[in-house]
Amino acid sequence: MVSNARFPNGDDDEIPRELAELGKRIEGLSDPVRGDLLQAHQSVVDSVRRRRRILSLVQEALSQLRLDIKYLMFDLEVTRQEREQLKQKLEDRQI
Repeated sequence: MVSNARFPNGDDDEIPRELAELGKRIEGLSDPVRGDLLQAHQSVVDSVRRRRRILSLVQEALSQLRLDIKYLMFDLEVTRQEREQLKQKLEDRQI
């Protein structure tokens, strides 16, 4: 049956298990009610998927930002060390 493909057993981590179960229950309703509810359900499913994609992108961007900050902090520390070494050399020459 086509409804099985649309509403998986809950193994699909794209949508919550409860939402998949609700879809299966809506499929079992009578025709006049089912059409409207299926449309609303599909809208919610689409929204959940879109939010999960956005969350995934934000998490990935945050991970990249953390890595970039670590590299920048390393570069800053090395630059400070080099500056101190050069200052020391200049002071040694002037004495």
